[in-house]
Amino acid sequence: MSESCNHDCGSCNQNCGERKQESLRAELNAQSSVKKVVAVVSGKGGVGKSLVTGLLASRSRRKGLRTAILDADVTGPSIPKMFGLNGRASGDESGLIFPEQTDSGIEVMSINLILENTTDPVIWRGPMIAGVVKQFWSNVLWEDVDVLYVDMPPGTGDVPLTVFQSLPVDGIVVVATPQDLVSMIVAKAIKMAEMMAIPVLGLVENMSYIQCPDCGKQISVFGKSNAEALAKQFDIPLLARIPIDPVLTQMCDSGSLEHYEGDFFDKDF
Repeated sequence: MSESCNHDCGSCNQNCGERKQESLRAELNAQSSVKKVVAVVSGKGGVGKSLVTGLLASRSRRKGLRTAILDADVTGPSIPKMFGLNGRASGDESGLIFPEQTDSGIEVMSINLILENTTDPVIWRGPMIAGVVKQFWSNVLWEDVDVLYVDMPPGTGDVPLTVFQSLPVDGIVVVATPQDLVSMIVAKAIKMAEMMAIPVLGLVENMSYIQCPDCGKQISVFGKSNAEALAKQFDIPLLARIPIDPVLTQMCDSGSLEHYEGDFFDKDF
């Protein structure tokens, strides 16, 4: 035991003789079944985690997998809008919540499916937000799901820590953009996953380039891509380089993301 130990095992990754073996894992309800959990993360906001989550989920569904999305970005939910979900999640007397389903059958749970108005802000402190995320895992009927994607909030704070400790996360996908500064942000996300003993499945570079509609040339709007160098630096697969595509943007805005026909993922995980 370290001399600086505060006896809070939940915030410590050290294995010592004094460590309490209590489990922080939240239990699924008896009627749910989830085979694989993949979290989509980044050390900063605005890089396109929700977009990547939506594209991965849509791809999995097209491949015949029963797919679900848990929207853990409680203060900035965008998944329902991307999939055109405007209804409200329902529940039963036992407290079980039923997720909404997209056109292709992707199950979705998000705070915006509970709020009276989708534009109402969620002004809650971290522990309350973390509690909602745990409820989304435990109290929602995830029915025979092959892969559940967790759209994470940015950073390495309360909610990512709650997800990593409470859910059986099989691996993370890290989202970045081409700027040099992002390498430092990517390092933070990867190091957090390593500290929590969670595998890094790969890297996705979003807003990587824009393709000229006339000549097909790829224009690096935000500078030269660092994707391959970053993947090599951290010894992880490069899963995709996603361009800036006005069609993709329009389909997200209109709620029809799952009908986008492009597939930028060269590798599976």
